[in-house]
Amino acid sequence: MKKIISTFVKPAFPHLSTVLSMMAGSSILLAMHASADDQVSVNKGVSAAQSVEQITPDNESWAWSAQLTNITQGHSKFASPYAGANSLIANGRTEETTDITLFAGVRLWRGAEFWLNPEIDQGFGLSNTLGVAGYPSGGAYKLGQNKPYIRLPRAFIRQTLSLGGTDEAVPSGVNQLSGTRTQNNVVLTVGRYAVVDIFDTNTYAHDPRADFLNWSIIESGAFDYAADVWGYTNGATIEWNQDNWSLRGAVFQLSPEPNSKIAGIHTSQYSVIAEFERRHEWQNHPGKIKLLGFVNRAKMSRYKDAVQLGIASNAIPDASLTRRFGSNTGFAFNAEQEITSDVGAFARFSMNAGDKEAYEFTDINRSLAMGLSIKGDRWNRHDDTVGIAFAVNGLSSDAKRYFKAGGLGVLIGDGDLNYGNEKIFESYYSFKLHPHVSLSVDYQRVTNPAYNKDRGPVSLFGLRLHADM
Repeated sequence: MKKIISTFVKPAFPHLSTVLSMMAGSSILLAMHASADDQVSVNKGVSAAQSVEQITPDNESWAWSAQLTNITQGHSKFASPYAGANSLIANGRTEETTDITLFAGVRLWRGAEFWLNPEIDQGFGLSNTLGVAGYPSGGAYKLGQNKPYIRLPRAFIRQTLSLGGTDEAVPSGVNQLSGTRTQNNVVLTVGRYAVVDIFDTNTYAHDPRADFLNWSIIESGAFDYAADVWGYTNGATIEWNQDNWSLRGAVFQLSPEPNSKIAGIHTSQYSVIAEFERRHEWQNHPGKIKLLGFVNRAKMSRYKDAVQLGIASNAIPDASLTRRFGSNTGFAFNAEQEITSDVGAFARFSMNAGDKEAYEFTDINRSLAMGLSIKGDRWNRHDDTVGIAFAVNGLSSDAKRYFKAGGLGVLIGDGDLNYGNEKIFESYYSFKLHPHVSLSVDYQRVTNPAYNKDRGPVSLFGLRLHADM
């Protein structure tokens, strides 16, 4: 395996070869881990009845798991008559990101869990995570580093309160202890975590470690959710789950200024989110429909104010000079539907007011994304997955004038703008190499990157390695 890596992979992806070597060695340990688990089950002679008993809420008192993901991504050269400070570099680039995460949890009391997720990160997104509103890598951070560094993205308590109804099994999973709970319940989550851990989730397009990579496909593009430069924040969420519907509400901390770090806890700038979810069956296949609304309250600039100041001072508009307390609102519609046992479809549509600068996520005022996820059953590869999706992102009229005048946003800013909707196609194939290891190849085509018809189109190629235990 190491000889293959040295011969074929290292010349093309020098950063990735190190990760591949690590995974080649660790796959043996993973296999031993899986075999040991299987042997324990055999020795215990667990029956179906006993297995149900063993996952009662007080039975799994603690758990841990880990994951490693490397995403190496490059793009072709593309037409670029001009570029700005936040442009995608046009001469063809290759970058990689790696993250290693430990998920460690303990049961505090009945229904209560405490989770810590220390993580090691390394690497950069293409063009320092700039240049495309629907950014092509969900594994990229807005702040990259060459050397590995450790941080704590999640540290939270979750309390589940019973409201009665049918008992249902809760399997052991990432940040989830196995057990049972009533179908009707209230869940409280408090601490540091990602808004999209709970809101705007989707079975087929949500996890850049397993499915699609593009930001405007794995999330609702116009959902400007609270997040620091790594995508996490402090907050509190309450979820009311009742039979076939759920209602969620939350308050989260916004960064001190757009697209920045969060240090400490403050309440002066915040985001309020509500989401309604309706679960259903269509021809005996499950599906979900979600409607989400949000209000961000912080010091933010109106595009009009920045443009007017730029005209008055004969300068490029600068949003940082016209910030004052205000609100930005928006909504997102999110649907998923299993079509057959091996095919699922999803769709997202989102929009925000569009009069103010993007604060945390990305420079999108309206977005539509749709796609399919297909398991490999038809070619006898059940654990493989093919994904196909597209997204169309747009700007408001105020945002168009701002970027036309040379303004910079959270992710984009070419210095000029010949506007066109940003159009994205993405397809991936995920190969299951081992019960704990997968390899994915990804292709994306972006037309009008950063809404600019003068630049692009650009083709992007990705290779993703993921291991878990």
